[in-house]
Amino acid sequence: MKLLSSLLRSTIRRGRLRVYDATGTLHEFGSGEDGPTATLRLHDKKLHRKLFFNPELAAAEAYMDGTLTLEEGTTCHEFMTVVFLNIDPLDGYPVQAFLRRVWKVVERWQQKNDVERAKKQVRHHYDLSTDLYRLFLDEGLNYSCAYYTHPDNSLEEAQAAKLTHLVAKLNLEPDMEVLEIGGGWGSLAIRMAQAGARVTSLNVSPEQVKIAEERVRAAGLEDRVTFVLKDYREFKGQYDRIISVGMMEHVGVGQLDNYFGTVRDCLTERGGYAVIHSIARIRPPGTTGPFIRKYIFPGGYVPAMSEIFSATERLGLWVCDAEFLRLHYHYTIRDWRRRFQARRDEAAKLYDERFCRMWEFYLCAVEMGFVHGFNMVTQLLVSKQRDAVPIIRDFIVDNERKLNNES
Repeated sequence: MKLLSSLLRSTIRRGRLRVYDATGTLHEFGSGEDGPTATLRLHDKKLHRKLFFNPELAAAEAYMDGTLTLEEGTTCHEFMTVVFLNIDPLDGYPVQAFLRRVWKVVERWQQKNDVERAKKQVRHHYDLSTDLYRLFLDEGLNYSCAYYTHPDNSLEEAQAAKLTHLVAKLNLEPDMEVLEIGGGWGSLAIRMAQAGARVTSLNVSPEQVKIAEERVRAAGLEDRVTFVLKDYREFKGQYDRIISVGMMEHVGVGQLDNYFGTVRDCLTERGGYAVIHSIARIRPPGTTGPFIRKYIFPGGYVPAMSEIFSATERLGLWVCDAEFLRLHYHYTIRDWRRRFQARRDEAAKLYDERFCRMWEFYLCAVEMGFVHGFNMVTQLLVSKQRDAVPIIRDFIVDNERKLNNES
């Protein structure tokens, strides 16, 4: 326990962490100021060393397996709050700083996302039972950052506002051809078709496409929406608009040129532009956390803004507009977490208790990444010409008003 105590004593500066080690001895770290108190118990002596060398992955796996339990009314959310309040000191601890440098080198090799590997990695997450996602998503199965005009908006209101906001940015005209890269369960495709577009939607998840096609048929829009089971690198065509929501963070390390190259090559020569909605980090290029990489989004990587803009610069694309949603994903995941917790018993019937603990850890960790970490969401408008997008942003608000009156 000496090594772990040294790490926690050096890094827990806000809030308080109370740890019962495997012998039952209580250790306390932090003053309790500027944060909550979390109490946990370790049931395996091996954890003392594992948590020192790889705290994120070891804590997650121990929580999943039940060898780390939360005590005295502590929730996973409180535990993760204490962790993320102290993330800067943890990253600066000599052993952790060294490991992160190693991980960054290894990650470049691990995340060589060729087409077949990328398909497999996406299906790892998105081919889970749709019934699981129905437990905590809105009725439209929107699995990306919503758009909250107020923190107290319902999830349904915020997701509907997100779809309207994105469609407004597309500035659609009747029968425009739109390419969607990463189609999810079809809500955005339906909304664009209702606004008059003809949509081709790419997706590599057969489970999602099956549900999306059912929803499009139910909406009577099958003549306006076509789903294609292909990776973006396998596809060619010419489109007036391209939209990609929650996809760029899945392309992987070193793939941004391929991604934006596809966007560039698929845009019409005159007047075409793309709307790119993605998580991004405010810090310099980094790594994907080992828990998220191993269990949740293998191959995923949240790029730094410097990496994104470097790719658009190399490919000669104009970034015509950029909007940054700083807290919207915090509110979104907050609502997902609460809904999942309320229906946790149903999730356990679909999978098992270990899966539920993994999902709890995942939702709490990613929520904290948008509250106390380095993540936010960006919406970019990119084109091949400087004048493809209207030169003032009024068109977005005007289109939103029109779309809201029509819906």
